[in-house]
Amino acid sequence: MPRIARRTFLAGLGGAALTACTAGKPAPPTTDSPAASTSPSPIPVPPVTVNAATGPVLVPGEPLRVVVLDTDVLDSALTLGITPVGAALPAADTGFPDYWPASRTAGIWLVGPPGAPDLAAVRALQPDLILSNQARDGDRYDQLSALAPTVLTQSTGAPWKANFQLHAQALSRVAAAAAFVASYQKHAGQVAAALAAAKPSGRRVSLVRFTEGGGIRLFGRQSFPGIVLADAQVGRPDAQNVDQSDFEIPLEQIGRADGDLLLYSTYGDPERAGTDAALASPGWQALGAVKAHRAFPVDDQLWFQGIGYTGANFMLDELQRFLGT
Repeated sequence: MPRIARRTFLAGLGGAALTACTAGKPAPPTTDSPAASTSPSPIPVPPVTVNAATGPVLVPGEPLRVVVLDTDVLDSALTLGITPVGAALPAADTGFPDYWPASRTAGIWLVGPPGAPDLAAVRALQPDLILSNQARDGDRYDQLSALAPTVLTQSTGAPWKANFQLHAQALSRVAAAAAFVASYQKHAGQVAAALAAAKPSGRRVSLVRFTEGGGIRLFGRQSFPGIVLADAQVGRPDAQNVDQSDFEIPLEQIGRADGDLLLYSTYGDPERAGTDAALASPGWQALGAVKAHRAFPVDDQLWFQGIGYTGANFMLDELQRFLGT
C-alpha cells in the first residue's frame, strides 16, 4: 500500500507511521533508549493477575521492561504503545516488520528466534514481563518464569483476537485495547461495504505461502489472514474454504492455489523456499489468477507474521486495493 496511506492510518490511531525496516541487530537498550526510559506512573499501579494458558500469573502493573518471544506479541505490544526491550524474530527475517516505523523498533534487542530464545540474553535485559505462547515456549516455561512473570497463550494464529485481550491485561492496557478493537471492526466494516458496493467480478481470495523447510502452504479460514479476509466478508476458493489453519501441498497440486485473486508470500530465500521454481512451473502459469494478472506478492512479515490488530488494519487496506475498490 502507498506509504502515505500507512502514515495517515497510524496517525489516526495515535501512532507515528513511517515504513522503514531495521536491518541487522540493534544495540541493546540503555537508560536513555526509548524502551528503557519510560517513566513509571506517579501513583504505582498494583499488580494484576491474568489467566494465562498455564494458569493465573501475577504480573506487575504497567510493566516497563517487556520481552516478547513471538511475532504476535510484538504486534500487540507495539500496538498498545509499549516498545519491548527484547524480541524474538524468525530466523529468516532480516529485520523488524517494515509496517512499523524504525523509530518504534530501534531500541529493541534481538534475543534469538521464536521457539529457541537466548535465555542469557533475556536475563541480561532484566525484564519485568515476558510474553509468548505454549506452542513456542511451553517446554521452557519454568526457565522463563524464573527470569520474570511469564504470560503464555495456548497458541498463536487463529485465536489472535482473544490473545490480544490477554496481552492487554498483562500490559495494563485494557482500555487502549478496546479502542483498537473498535477501530478495527469499523475499518473491516467499511472495507466490506466498499467491496460490496463495487461488486468486483471475483472475490474468492487464495492465500499461498512459500517457506524454507515448509514447502508450499495454503491457508484456510482458521488462520490469521483467513480471519482478516472473513472480517472483510471476502470469500475463499473451495480448496481453502476449510476450518484449518494451513496445509502443505506438493507442486503437482498447485492448481489448489487458484482463486479469483491470489496473494502469495515467501518466508526466507525464494530459491530455497521453492518460490522461483513454482512461479516458473507450467501449473502456476496455468492458474486462472495468474493468466488474469491477479496474482500478487505480499509482505510475509505483514500477512503471515503480523498476527495483530495493526497488521490486520494494513492488510484490509491492501486487500481493498488488490480488489480494485
